Amino acid sequence: MPSANPLDAQAPLLAVQDLHKRYAGQDVVRQLSFSIRPGECYGIIGPNGAGKTTTIRLCLGLATPDGGSVRLMGHAVPRDSRLARMRVGVVTQYDSLDPDFTVEENLVIYGRYFGLSDAAMRARIDSLLEFAALQGKAGARIAELSGGMKRRLSLARALIHDPDIVFLDEPTTGLDPQARHLIWDRLKRLVAQGKSILLTTHFMDEAERLCQRLLVLDHGRKLDEDAPLALIARHVEPEVIEMYGLRVDEAEALVAPHAQRLERSGDTLFAYARDAAPVLAAVQGLADGLRVLHRSANLEDVFLKLTGRQLRD
Repeated sequence: MPSANPLDAQAPLLAVQDLHKRYAGQDVVRQLSFSIRPGECYGIIGPNGAGKTTTIRLCLGLATPDGGSVRLMGHAVPRDSRLARMRVGVVTQYDSLDPDFTVEENLVIYGRYFGLSDAAMRARIDSLLEFAALQGKAGARIAELSGGMKRRLSLARALIHDPDIVFLDEPTTGLDPQARHLIWDRLKRLVAQGKSILLTTHFMDEAERLCQRLLVLDHGRKLDEDAPLALIARHVEPEVIEMYGLRVDEAEALVAPHAQRLERSGDTLFAYARDAAPVLAAVQGLADGLRVLHRSANLEDVFLKLTGRQLRD
């Protein structure tokens, strides 16, 4: 078990300062700084290749930075990463559950890595299975579980040692809406219990629902950081009108004088405005060849404005 905890009660659980990492001559993380407070869900969003997973690996001591510093749970990382990780839970993008063991055995074996006694682990298993909505599945083999069940088991396993902070790298990728909503509910429960979460995700609705603060990352650089609603208010107009159809070119000419900003993606036109009424009035006569959607600005608009609409592979 780890020695006495060096973390001050008011200190960030994770403090990253001027972090830098290069691979094959390319900067993948560039002078990145952020911190995570106790009881906070902090999100990192960015396109593929933005540096999100590399950042997590650096924070956990699984990769060595070329510059800057990381303090996790009061410990210097990577020097004392083993001590730091004793109080950290991790759920990676891809399940690492052992298919040779049952659900319960996966929990028990993982707990042993943290020096927990069988009695201590078994005292937690029932509550963790309830948390993961896996009651009655203790004896099931991993191959018998659905994708959503495996993700929930991975989350439960990450909590076996009662960590203070949980790292979640795209935890709901590939899940159906019901499974995603169940995971969201469980993550909100953790924050309500005072746990901290570092979340990376491609789902903007997930980031907006769960995170108190967000870091927008691209090409390894921080583009901005704030609460989701603050980012929306700072970067995009409040009203968005999406238009597509045979007459979208006509619509573009008609709405241009009334919108603060226009963007085109394929055959869809996005009009951003402080007042939607003049934009909607301008295209009323095109109803037979134009589909129109009026909505409030959201985090996806911020993401696309800051990182661009081009495809990333």
